[in-house]
Amino acid sequence: MVRVEAQGRVKVVHRGGVFWAVLGLLVADLLALEASLLLGWGSRGVLSALFPAKVPLAALGSVALALLCFPVGYFLAGLYPGFGLAPVERVRRKVQVTFLMFLALVAWEWLFFREGWSRGVLAFALGYALVLVPLFAALAREVLVRLGVWGVPVLILGAARTGALVARSLKREKALGLKPLGFLDDDPAKQGQEVEGLPVLGPLEEASAWARRGVRVAVLAMPGVGRERLAALLEGLPFPQVILVPDLLGLQSLWVSSRDLGGVLALEVKKNLLLRRNRFLKRALDYLLGVPLFLFSLPVIGLFALWIKRVSPGPAFYVQEREGLGGRMIRVWKLRTMYPDAEARLERYLEENPEAKAEWERFFKLKNDPRVLPGVGHILRRTSLDELPQLFNVLKGEMSLVGPRPFPRYHLEKFSPEFRRLRQSVLPGLTGLWQVSARSEGDLEVQEALDTYYIRNWSPWLDLYILARTFWVVLTRKGAY
Repeated sequence: MVRVEAQGRVKVVHRGGVFWAVLGLLVADLLALEASLLLGWGSRGVLSALFPAKVPLAALGSVALALLCFPVGYFLAGLYPGFGLAPVERVRRKVQVTFLMFLALVAWEWLFFREGWSRGVLAFALGYALVLVPLFAALAREVLVRLGVWGVPVLILGAARTGALVARSLKREKALGLKPLGFLDDDPAKQGQEVEGLPVLGPLEEASAWARRGVRVAVLAMPGVGRERLAALLEGLPFPQVILVPDLLGLQSLWVSSRDLGGVLALEVKKNLLLRRNRFLKRALDYLLGVPLFLFSLPVIGLFALWIKRVSPGPAFYVQEREGLGGRMIRVWKLRTMYPDAEARLERYLEENPEAKAEWERFFKLKNDPRVLPGVGHILRRTSLDELPQLFNVLKGEMSLVGPRPFPRYHLEKFSPEFRRLRQSVLPGLTGLWQVSARSEGDLEVQEALDTYYIRNWSPWLDLYILARTFWVVLTRKGAY
């Protein structure tokens, strides 16, 4: 690890960051795999009526040993440590490798050992592992980030707008594991200055000195320098890993791959939501998860409906027209969290409180909202359980589990026509990237950026990642009010 001190001096404070990162992930993966095996064995025992043959716990010994080989697959997939991988890509690789390793485990036992491993235990263990392995890895990364041993030092070449955007993104997304030290830039006016809280450490010619000091990753964020200059920089940089940021800000960034067109570098962009099979897959996922979620939610919805009726006269449910796919208006259901005269209360409150009015115009939410019912209203809004009735909209095909949230008309009117057309190209969602990333703390600009990112970068893995993050955000109540 490299630390920047005053006047750009560098001091090596720890070189074992990669070791501790790999060790932490390895331990988390092995714990998740062995826990999945035990849970699989326990689940089979609970369902003993369907599986008459008994499986003693001692019979799991050889399977438990075989699970120790799984990290080899994770290593070959580039997941140890996996610095620089997006969270969605990490989940995709983790799930795919885990599934393939379980298949290999079953095939190996069937072809060579014939030990009679319980297929029921293995099937249950696979199901648990597909959830627990990515979950334990994410928790391990969070711990490693907090301990300061996750990530590698990164230099950003170019301190202009693109470089500043890269620095801001890397500082915000600590789980990426790319820790920006500072900038190199040839502009004399920038020398000794700070950009996004990071120092400009010198001109580009000092890149070799930084490489000798232990920096192995550089981000080249100078899209405006011209093709010849860019090619010369790439050729001469001494870093083993160079990440090139092209002049394509705002375009799709996931599921983009390089192509060699007869010696010409090209980028292939997969527009996943334009493919019919992907739309069918997304709908199938809505029903596969939406039906059991809806059934489990019915008792919860009933209890809160009774509480609402006890606190405030009037209907327990609130229905509002929102804009859906293709601009068609849909009726969105929610548990009522506000007084029946909510709009009149809001109007009076904003007239009497200029600061609250400014907050409303920026976020369309208030931290101290006079419309919210005492007790039940605050609980429902903080946990987002007031949205549960929208599972009915999902099953009707008017919404998806994941997508841009359906906003009221007054909210949509604040967005550009281009962004509104983009939103209308997909089903609105029960949850979305904005909700799990910024939630109530994100203003209109953040909402537009995150919804645009979701639509342009959609994949089943992104939906599964957002659903997993939704449960975490609801539990921690981050950004909710």
